[in-house]
Amino acid sequence: MKLPHTSLEGKHLPVMIDEVIKICNPKKGGNFMDCTFGAGGYSTELLKFEETKVVALDRDNYVNEFANKLKDNFKTRFIFHNKKFSKLDLVSTNKFDAVIFDLGLSSIQLDDLTRGFSFKSKSELNMSMGQTELSAKKVINTYSGKDLKDIIKIFGEEDEASKISKNIVKERTKKNIKTTDELVKIIKNSKKKNYKKINESTKTFQAIRIFVNKEVSELIEGIIKATKVLKPGGRLIVVSFHSIEDKIIKFFFKNFSKNRSRSNKYLPENNDKLSLFDDYKNKTIKASSDEVKRNPRSRSAKLRVAIRSADTFIDPEELRNKFKHLTDLEKRIA
Repeated sequence: MKLPHTSLEGKHLPVMIDEVIKICNPKKGGNFMDCTFGAGGYSTELLKFEETKVVALDRDNYVNEFANKLKDNFKTRFIFHNKKFSKLDLVSTNKFDAVIFDLGLSSIQLDDLTRGFSFKSKSELNMSMGQTELSAKKVINTYSGKDLKDIIKIFGEEDEASKISKNIVKERTKKNIKTTDELVKIIKNSKKKNYKKINESTKTFQAIRIFVNKEVSELIEGIIKATKVLKPGGRLIVVSFHSIEDKIIKFFFKNFSKNRSRSNKYLPENNDKLSLFDDYKNKTIKASSDEVKRNPRSRSAKLRVAIRSADTFIDPEELRNKFKHLTDLEKRIA
């Protein structure tokens, strides 16, 4: 599929790329997995080192053009799969020195107004990152008021979810809500007039996007499978952009590392001495002030990294259980 706006390639700025490459330490080569390829920023930088190999994934059909360019330049060192990262265990039998996730929307997705991610758009409600069963239009027009309230309140952390959901239901009884700007108007009329912190549509749009793309389920399965394909000493690198993502990553890294503070209730009793990660420092890295000036979207980014232990892989079922209320919400059907 050809990109409708090839100029987007120049606009796409990978977040904290210098920090990510430093953590990967590719000077002596290695095998790397880029789970959110986008326009190929991380992959391109890693491939500048001659002994590196990169396996990249992205669920978005629109990135194939960028992937094909790298394939042409690095025929034996770069492989791309147009798949969700929850399927990463199916694409390679190799073990990796680092696996990288850059979560949330890419600039390619947000800046293409035809895809309905931006509240600046007047296009049809969609918000699909690729390979989804739902569209935002279907969710807005067919899900119950209670479901909409839960989705907006929980995934968007929106205090006024009740009023927004009621007004959505009210408006759609008159006619279907088809376009992004129609939804923006409903949200704006539902919010307090003195709302000045961020655009009034931000939290609701985030919530609908997460629901449409099943982003919580994808993240949980992705990081579990990434841990399984890492070499001992390999790095699991995750850049997240909102609190739900960061809570999942923090819980996983803290509770399945060697330096957990007590006998870990999240591990089966007979595996209590096993750990997925070496000592975890519970440290977040944030974008520099210079990067935030160049790329304002990096201001909310948090980078966390955990190092794979040499212990046998154990399935962290309690990670799934901990956030089951979120994945169950993602499974709701209208």
